[in-house]
This record gives sequence, structure tokens and C-alpha cells, in this order.
Amino acid sequence: MKIVKTPPAPYYAVIFTALLGDNLDGYEETATRIMELAKGHDGFYGMEEIGDKWEINISYWRDVESMMEWRKHSEHVVAQETGKKQWYECYKMRIAKVERDYDFYK
Repeated sequence: MKIVKTPPAPYYAVIFTALLGDNLDGYEETATRIMELAKGHDGFYGMEEIGDKWEINISYWRDVESMMEWRKHSEHVVAQETGKKQWYECYKMRIAKVERDYDFYK
């Protein structure tokens, strides 16, 4: 995992926690494609992810508008619907405004 370099706060974080189901046909390919698209989306700073059966993904965004535009992207909409129908047992989405951050690197 790589820690995303973000600009000075404020910015936004979308925290996506999900339990994967048993039918993951097409999941990896779609996740890779969606990440490629997100990287080119205006306002996207990056994503940190961890998990196996349980996943936690945190994506970072410049503002609410860029998050909302991404949410409506046609391929992202298809991935969201497939996730609900096929890949996820459950998920929770949280949106947070990052007011302050600090870091440490060796």
C-alpha cells in the first residue's frame, strides 16, 4: 500500500468499507479499470486500499463537486450497480471533510 500525497487541508475523503461476496467474476478487471478512470478525473488525489474479504478504500478529493461528478461517471455507475447485484454482501460509504492532516516519513 502507498500513502497518498494530499495537498494541505481542507480536502475530502470517501471511505468505502465492503464485505465481498462469493461471485467476484469481473471484479478485479473492473476495479483496475475504475482506478485508471479515477486517476484521470479532475479533483481526484488518490486512493489507499486494504483488504481481502473485507475491503476498506479511502479516496481523496479536492471538493464535493469533483466527488459528485465522479459518482455519475457512466462506467463508475455500471460498476456500482454490478457491485450491488453481484460482488458485495454489504457496504458502507462515508464522506468526510479533512480539516487537518500531518505525516511522518523516515
